[in-house]
Amino acid sequence: MSLDPEVIETLRAVSTATITTILLKKGLRNVWLRGTRPLQPGQTRLVGPAFTLRFVPAREDLATPASWASPISTRAAIEAMPDGCIAVADAMGVTHAGIFGDILCARMQQRKVEALVTDGVLRDLAGCLATGLPIWCQGAAAPPSVAGLTFVAWQQPIACGGVAVFPDDVIVADGDGAVVIPQALVGEVLAEAPEQERMEEWIMGEVLNGAALPGLYPMNAETKARYEASKSD
Repeated sequence: MSLDPEVIETLRAVSTATITTILLKKGLRNVWLRGTRPLQPGQTRLVGPAFTLRFVPAREDLATPASWASPISTRAAIEAMPDGCIAVADAMGVTHAGIFGDILCARMQQRKVEALVTDGVLRDLAGCLATGLPIWCQGAAAPPSVAGLTFVAWQQPIACGGVAVFPDDVIVADGDGAVVIPQALVGEVLAEAPEQERMEEWIMGEVLNGAALPGLYPMNAETKARYEASKSD
């Protein structure tokens, strides 16, 4: 699935913090992928449909260097990634084996993958950074993936960072980490997010002008009336 450019443009203007607040109001508490931190400070906010990858614990007969040439491999999965997707890899939080290195990241960059998000780690860190592929992860480890994990599938439901992610859910990633917007709720988030951002910007202006927080954040009826009036100024 590809996302409409207007969807991407709208969500790129909305912080992951705001998205989690909107989803919380809809009853979704578990949408922030734990362990997914931007590898580069100041990383631009990115948006894309999830392309999922799933690892399980290493098993000696399967997790071998020979498995890298298997039809079911990270290499084959990368060749199936469409332009603009965000690769989301369930590495089970394992931090002693790097799931990708510089060569795989370079290929993803060539295939115009928007970003890589994982609750695991990478290897060949300097090389990965040099590829220019935006990465959210838990850091680096020298051993290869088969030292701790077995790759088993792509484009299946996964549990990345303790969060259920389905293929084509929408991922938004920024300096606070990565969040998932369930595909069925994207329209509602698009409708509410810009207003939430405008409201919080107005509240911040009030705070900077010396306003006290009670009745302002969250708004009481009087504050809401002032905010609505400000939109017509």
